[in-house]
Amino acid sequence: MIASDAALPLIVQSDRTILLETHGPLAAAARDAIAPFAELVKSPEHIHTYRLTPLSIWNARSAGLGGAAMVDALRRYAKYPVPESIATEIEELAGRYGRATLRRRDGDLVLEVRDLSLAEELSRDKRLADLLAARLAPTLFRVPPERRGLLKQALVAAGYPAEDLAGYVAGERLPIRLRERCASGAPLNVRPYQREAAEAFHQRGSERGGSGVIVLPCGAGKTIVGLAAMEAVGETTLVLCTNRTAVKQWQRELLDKTDLAADAIAEYTGERKEVGPVTISTYQILTHRPGRDEEFPHFALFNARPWGLIIYDEVHLLPAPVFRITAGLQARRRLGLTATLVREDGREEDVFALIGPKRYDVPWRDLERQGWIAEAVCTEIRVPLDPARRMEYALAEKRAQFRIAAENPAKTDVVRSIVERAPASRLLVIGEYIAQLEGLARTLGFPLVTGKTPQPLREDLFARFRTGEVGQLILSRVGNFSLDLPEAETLIQVSGTFGSRQEEAQRLGRILRPKADGRQARFFTIVSRETREEDFARHRQLFLTEQGYAYRIEIAGGDGG
Repeated sequence: MIASDAALPLIVQSDRTILLETHGPLAAAARDAIAPFAELVKSPEHIHTYRLTPLSIWNARSAGLGGAAMVDALRRYAKYPVPESIATEIEELAGRYGRATLRRRDGDLVLEVRDLSLAEELSRDKRLADLLAARLAPTLFRVPPERRGLLKQALVAAGYPAEDLAGYVAGERLPIRLRERCASGAPLNVRPYQREAAEAFHQRGSERGGSGVIVLPCGAGKTIVGLAAMEAVGETTLVLCTNRTAVKQWQRELLDKTDLAADAIAEYTGERKEVGPVTISTYQILTHRPGRDEEFPHFALFNARPWGLIIYDEVHLLPAPVFRITAGLQARRRLGLTATLVREDGREEDVFALIGPKRYDVPWRDLERQGWIAEAVCTEIRVPLDPARRMEYALAEKRAQFRIAAENPAKTDVVRSIVERAPASRLLVIGEYIAQLEGLARTLGFPLVTGKTPQPLREDLFARFRTGEVGQLILSRVGNFSLDLPEAETLIQVSGTFGSRQEEAQRLGRILRPKADGRQARFFTIVSRETREEDFARHRQLFLTEQGYAYRIEIAGGDGG
């Protein structure tokens, strides 16, 4: 029986937005139909908003979905007729993908353009002038291999993203297998979505596989996806991550969950500079240079071995200088792992061009409903400034105002109240400003971990937190990224980096590992009332509210937690 128009859950609007009514019987089917080609903007309780963008449509095309199929999906579930302008726009944008194709022909890398008029247009585009070599035929250009990435960037900018079917060079063979049981003795159960994500990346036997980005929530086990991809590729691997703590986490996971021997795993950081079949490094060491005008000496790591796979952990944080070297690594398989493709610098198109298209994505709340990540309750607590600090704030420059508000001493009492009401909780306090955190450490008696904490002490504190010997930690921004503290269930954020949506998502992710007893994760963010910090907090929360999380607002002096 065909559903009546009233029962259909989509409203497609001419501004490229799609509204999804979430409570009808067809809502789940409609969401699954549009998710491959529409970008989720926000997902509160009743109406979810999606947006059609060139990038979202090109991501779908890279996965083999045609423009006509996208339009059909909208028409199948739309309550009202789909605007013809939207249908036309989708087919036009979808038709642009793959009209230029990178291939191998007689040993050369070539750009093959589907029609002569477009070939003429691209040959005259100034952005492509230095990236195309000899014109071999009216619609065929030789491409210098080292310009493969730069050409892909330029074609995205020109509105004609290339389908890259040129393949990859083979790295050194490295047989690697996931264990059935971890070295610790626990069974290793790779979750269905983790297997699906690794397969969507690798696509064995398909010339479209081997590069791309996997988007999964913090706490959903992106590292396991990386290990499964390494098993599928079976070649030497370079893993790039955010800090040395993340390096240690990757080392632990490799030794615990794969059959690799310890001497096959090398660390290339500020402390040790070794190269092995699997080498783990940090973005920080790669972007280090002795002087402002000097080159990046550690970029040589990319050529230290014939890597078969390069994994970019937290790819949304990929530093701009690394984009430059990544443009020259297009002959290597590349996997990006991230909780969000949101970049505060707006370089999402560069991730698409240089790492690859989005290959797999699961909404956060879907995994929460399935029990793979913890249910989270988010609370914003607004604290007034005392009269003296309010006057200091009023007289300060705008940038200084934010810090004055962020370091509001009245936040200490709120933190203490939350701690007292959750004595059995594994608890993290996290913030931006070291002086503020040092004051909290003195007041509360909790260990403090900052960027200056020696790595052995840092690792010791994290290990003791995991065993329960230490129940609370105070963290600077080192706690934002790749921190393996699965037992943490309460996080108090006392200050942050202006309006960073990335940071808010990363911090919530610190407590999203599922709890053994099914308990909720509790995320508190404390802001100074009627200040710029309150305004920035709204922006920080955007990504999470778009994922379906709601923030409860409390005013200090009421229920403190």
